[in-house]
Amino acid sequence: MPTSPPAPGERTLQATGARRAAPGVPTVEEIVRKIRTSNPGEGPFIALFDARSIGGERHLLSAWAHLGRARSRNETRLRDRSAEFALYVAGDDQLPRALGKVGVGPTTEEFVVVAERPRDLAATLGEFGLVSAPGLYPRPPRRETLERLGIPPEEYSLLPEGSWEGLVLERVAFVELSAAHANPPSHPTKKA
Repeated sequence: MPTSPPAPGERTLQATGARRAAPGVPTVEEIVRKIRTSNPGEGPFIALFDARSIGGERHLLSAWAHLGRARSRNETRLRDRSAEFALYVAGDDQLPRALGKVGVGPTTEEFVVVAERPRDLAATLGEFGLVSAPGLYPRPPRRETLERLGIPPEEYSLLPEGSWEGLVLERVAFVELSAAHANPPSHPTKKA
């Protein structure tokens, strides 16, 4: 019998939508600096993503699950878990490309703020100078989401919008598959 995912209040990962308090405030540089200083080694982390790149709750929860599985098998790609989480969210195995897809940039006005418990989401928004905008997350993937994640029109144009989430989840799984392919388990060679 399949188990259902934990209720939102029981999850270790929590997320919410947010907006800048005023246009351009805080700056991208301030956000990046705050992320770097707020994420201790192995402690609970914070991540901010451009809301246009996030295709709903299952998108983030799938990325979180894949990250956890990879780390439990010691298949880490990066020391920083929040940066490695971004790889899974973006569905890309290279950090610069991943951040280009889902990271905060000069045109980002709407965010998805992710905080690992026991961090408090409301306090995290305050630390970053952002205001709550719950209507931004969760929401299903849109055409812009797919384009930002690098999913070409020929992959989604023939599918109904209700099926687009599957394309996003495939991208998330790609990162774990590429790690397994890049680091296959070693087997002793049998001699005949």
